[in-house]
Amino acid sequence: MPAVFFNHLPVGLVVMVTSRQRPDWHLARLRLTRQLLEINEQDLRLTHAESMAVLDRHSSSLDSEVLQNLIQRSEGWVAGLRFWLLAASEAGDESAFSQALRGSEVLIREYLLEEVIDCLPTDVQAFLYDTACLERFCAGLCDAARDSHDSVEMIRYLQAHQVFLVPLDEQGRWFRYHHLFSELLRARQAGGAQPTRLHLNACRWFSTQGQLDEAVEQALRAGHLDVAANLVQSLSEEQLLAEQNVGMLLRWKMDLPDDLLTSTPRLIVLYAWALGLACQLDAAEELANQLSRFLPAPSATAQKSMLAQWLALSGIIARGRGDSEKTERYCTEALLTLPEKRYGQRLVCLSTLANLAVANGDLWRARVLNRDALELAQRVANPLFEALAHYDRARVLQARGEILRALDEVRRGQQRLKGLSTVRLYAVRARLTLYEGYLLTLRLQVDQGRVLLLAGLAEARACRDISVLIGHCVIATMEGCAGRFAEAFAELAEVERLMHIWDVPPIYYLAMVTLVKCELWLLQGRMDLAEAWLLRLTQAYNGEPGAAAPECHPQLPQHIELQRAVLDRLQGDDVASEQRLQALERHAREVGAPLLGLIAMTQQIGLLLSQTRRDEARELLLRSLQSAAGGALIPFKTLLGEHSQWLHEQLLQLPSCKVREALLEELPASCTPTPEPAHDSDCLSVRELGVLHLIAQGCSNQEISEQLFISLHTVKTHASHINSKLGVERRTQAVARAKALGLLG
Repeated sequence: MPAVFFNHLPVGLVVMVTSRQRPDWHLARLRLTRQLLEINEQDLRLTHAESMAVLDRHSSSLDSEVLQNLIQRSEGWVAGLRFWLLAASEAGDESAFSQALRGSEVLIREYLLEEVIDCLPTDVQAFLYDTACLERFCAGLCDAARDSHDSVEMIRYLQAHQVFLVPLDEQGRWFRYHHLFSELLRARQAGGAQPTRLHLNACRWFSTQGQLDEAVEQALRAGHLDVAANLVQSLSEEQLLAEQNVGMLLRWKMDLPDDLLTSTPRLIVLYAWALGLACQLDAAEELANQLSRFLPAPSATAQKSMLAQWLALSGIIARGRGDSEKTERYCTEALLTLPEKRYGQRLVCLSTLANLAVANGDLWRARVLNRDALELAQRVANPLFEALAHYDRARVLQARGEILRALDEVRRGQQRLKGLSTVRLYAVRARLTLYEGYLLTLRLQVDQGRVLLLAGLAEARACRDISVLIGHCVIATMEGCAGRFAEAFAELAEVERLMHIWDVPPIYYLAMVTLVKCELWLLQGRMDLAEAWLLRLTQAYNGEPGAAAPECHPQLPQHIELQRAVLDRLQGDDVASEQRLQALERHAREVGAPLLGLIAMTQQIGLLLSQTRRDEARELLLRSLQSAAGGALIPFKTLLGEHSQWLHEQLLQLPSCKVREALLEELPASCTPTPEPAHDSDCLSVRELGVLHLIAQGCSNQEISEQLFISLHTVKTHASHINSKLGVERRTQAVARAKALGLLG
């Protein structure tokens, strides 16, 4: 169809053109004049929810894991799902649906062969079969693997003809094939020496690019274990500790013989660290102890370095087991003896000691250790270690109640990762994403927080990183607060399942998961269950001597006490609840942890209001607002829900500040005073009331903008709305009218 046809279309005529590839027409003018609507493959791809809707009628007949796998493999390709529906309808009986799933794969493969592959030129088909063994590829890798020089043209052809090519980066350099398409290609790929040669060539290419982890993967797929082992030895401990993609190293461990893994001190150290980071403490200790076979070392320097590495490993293992004394001793000695070039181990020791300091309530020491770690990471100019240091600093800031500063710290860490590949997996990126989501929930930005938590969970899970524990527990708490208890307990069941699969010792996760369960049980009113398990947690972590708090929740003992205070109140023992909360508040002041104190104070306020002790509640609210200066809003959630009118009245009587304005924004609309409308006006919004109070104080528009953290234009808009609603023309008239209506005290 000539492009000139589109330039002379009759008015009102709409033309729809469908094509597997973009037509070679000159459509720039139509695009510029917004007369062209282009719908590409990405637009047609179904979302997860849409895929579930397509399969809705049969979803109950499939195991949830099978269903999710089906949706994941289809990647939103509606034809693939329709083939399964066709096979399912022919099966008829629900018991035959699993067989129908296999039957649909035959239909899909026939379709792809007839409609896609057989229609392509022979050289393009050969390219597809040659590159199908690669999980991801770029033109350079394809050239090296195939011993050719035409891969750029081949990839462009596949893009132009929409041949199931999935871009992996914004630069359009890296790609992979659609899951169902690659499965077909691999099933038809020629056996024998060809795949081995392709993998070995890919191994060499990745090695020359400095991507040793990818090179090892290719060597293993080629079946050359000796090549893989030599490449593993080329990995530095610093690279392993920076990336912390332990899932990858543990996969290699499964493929390499045990005698090969223990053949050199270097391999022993690498895999002992991998096992330690994977929380497989007994295996890590057993492997680390095999270093003794290589003592004495060839030189005094090598001997000292090997012993220092053993100390660092032993310190990490001791922290995992909750042995504070050994953790402190081993990590401190390791820092004194590790060579400067072993900065990776030094940073891990600093991070471990900082985490232990938070657990011990020594937040000042944690800050000092964080600062030392960041300075070291910056000196060696390693962006991954810098990001890890920013993550640790954010966690300490959160413990101190500095939520806004913690968010800034997280974003600084993310900024250091900007230049890294979006294709590769990084545990630190997952942790930063998860923690940003968590911090946003503390700011009551629940929707934004959930998006980041889910994104972080996906990458953390792929890296086999223990931080998934934080993500699932936060989401479970969010679901519970929203009354979705089935979903909340499902989150906890999923993280426990992962911990079992990953062989993570219960000391890492069990107390943290149990505490969230207690919180959910209290919300459900199941006080018998909550009481029994809170008592066990108290005996374990708040007894004499109490166990060290787990790494992922260093303030666990204090949060156990917070839930016990809730239990006391629900059981009618207000005195015990108040005493427990007051003790927590004192402890928070002593250790410099205002967030804990803030949670305790807001719980006390609810308790005081239930006893009509309003003066004491007001005094405590003033102190709470000061403690919340760091940006934490979630402690006020109960007051916002159960005592919103009282809170609104108190806030309106206070001078403007960040916390006051943020809480006013969160109050339900029903709390806004409803003055007698003038000129059929609407009531003033919470934000307009805030602006009005500052106008009454004589503040200029610029001053209002700075105090409320809104733009000057927004201030002027609010002022205009105020005048309109109050039926006046000037600021002075607005103030007078508001006083007459009782809007201003």
